[in-house]
Amino acid sequence: DNQCDGTVGFGNGPDSLGFTSLDALIMDGNTMNAGSVAYIQRYRKAISLARQVMTYSDHTLLVGDGAEKFAEMIGILQPQLTTTIKTRELYQSWKTSNCQPNFYRNLDGVDEHCPPYNISTSKSNFHKNQNELHRMWASSKNHDTIGMVVLTNNNEMACGTSTNGANHKVAGRVGDAPIVGSGCYVNSKYGGAAATGDGDIMMRFSPAFLAVTLMGQGVSPSQACLAAMNPIAESFPSFSGALVCLDRNGSHGAAAHNMPYFSYSMSSDETNGEAVPLPAIYTNSAV
Repeated sequence: DNQCDGTVGFGNGPDSLGFTSLDALIMDGNTMNAGSVAYIQRYRKAISLARQVMTYSDHTLLVGDGAEKFAEMIGILQPQLTTTIKTRELYQSWKTSNCQPNFYRNLDGVDEHCPPYNISTSKSNFHKNQNELHRMWASSKNHDTIGMVVLTNNNEMACGTSTNGANHKVAGRVGDAPIVGSGCYVNSKYGGAAATGDGDIMMRFSPAFLAVTLMGQGVSPSQACLAAMNPIAESFPSFSGALVCLDRNGSHGAAAHNMPYFSYSMSSDETNGEAVPLPAIYTNSAV
């Protein structure tokens, strides 16, 4: 219920139809159990619903109306719309700007007016390289994901993510946050990782899973984060994203690409529970 700037959670990030939808994931590094939900519009505590999926079903991911009916059956969470007056204001502002920018491609009029669009009849309108479509759109103003990796005094680990995705995403879109191995991944034997950024690109590379695998091979958290981001940057130099890593011994680090503003926070007994902001290893498309 507490929001710092409104970039995560209810009342923000309207989709192309003007509604806010939430995605979330939780994973237990001891049992390797996980639960996640996507495209949630009637429950504001998406991470709590994800935990119910993990606890009360054999499934990993539930989506949309089915996930909400599951929540209704369990009866623990109270339904509350994720779309607010603020959502509608953001949506109307976008429509006033002819629905620019948007995430539609290879359709006539996509750069000129709001949908609906028709399939382009001109091959010259088709983008030859999808990398051109991802020009560092993820910023602190239009997108964010809360990602956490936790290590207890009993050497138990868990990770979680929560997001409303990208502003003005195509209705029905699900990003990387609720996807195990992409949004986050944890194995108490090795460590955990959580991601943020251009989820449509990042989810193709399972960066959190790769980073944890590397930590299991003895790579430090910072270098594991960086190594997991490199394959994405090689294929899509202009993508924006970041990864936070924590190993089983409590060492931590992060790497960010085309996100110079990115930092992560660490909280422990040594900091008396206070969150301490820390810098990430930074790379960009010019490097």
